[in-house]
Amino acid sequence: MTLPPPSEHFGGKTVVEHLKEARTRGAIASAEIHGVEMPGHIAAGADAARDMALILLVLWVISPQNWSLYLLVAGGLVVWKTARSAVIGWSRIERLHRLIEEERHEIEKHREQERYELTEMYRAKGLTGKLLEDVIDVLMADDNRLLRVMLEEELGLTLESYEHPLKQASGAFIGAILAAFFVLFGHFAIPALGLPLFSGLAIIFSALIFAKMERNKVWNAIIWNLSIAALSAGCVYFLKLL
Repeated sequence: MTLPPPSEHFGGKTVVEHLKEARTRGAIASAEIHGVEMPGHIAAGADAARDMALILLVLWVISPQNWSLYLLVAGGLVVWKTARSAVIGWSRIERLHRLIEEERHEIEKHREQERYELTEMYRAKGLTGKLLEDVIDVLMADDNRLLRVMLEEELGLTLESYEHPLKQASGAFIGAILAAFFVLFGHFAIPALGLPLFSGLAIIFSALIFAKMERNKVWNAIIWNLSIAALSAGCVYFLKLL
């Protein structure tokens, strides 16, 4: 079978260049809200917990023993982290839907170019001759199956892996609430240094979750997170003295 060369459909690029560009778009569209591969609700929860602990630590540096300030900011941060996770999750879903509709349009309007692109993709996998033609014929015979293949092979999307935005928001809510209660309990139990101590523990636990889920070095993650938190609190302390 003789296939047409790359056309304007690929913007003057080869199929390989086109696939590289398409997969970059797919990676951006499907990126988790925190840029990691772990489940979105766990990432959102750990991130919210870490932010809550850091914000309460900074507030303690600014105004020690100010319970009303801690409670007001903690309440606002819970709402912010929850709503932000939901909005970003919905935005991600919208990006994915847009890519799906764009690919569906390409299949309907540019079938020959899609066939050429699909053929080159499977040729790169090692298929040749009649086997390659048979595989392409089967895939091209069903638009729904073709759409799924193009989304997965061209854009690198795995449609089953995307969580509902409300699930991500629930993770952020739980993480923020638990961190707030934990840190404020520490402040209540040990009025002098309980808040920074329990903030540090919450940050360590959050770093531990990220490291374990991403299979990174645990101690590196803990040291970096604690160091950044200490630097942030230290900068606030010295600015307060000016």
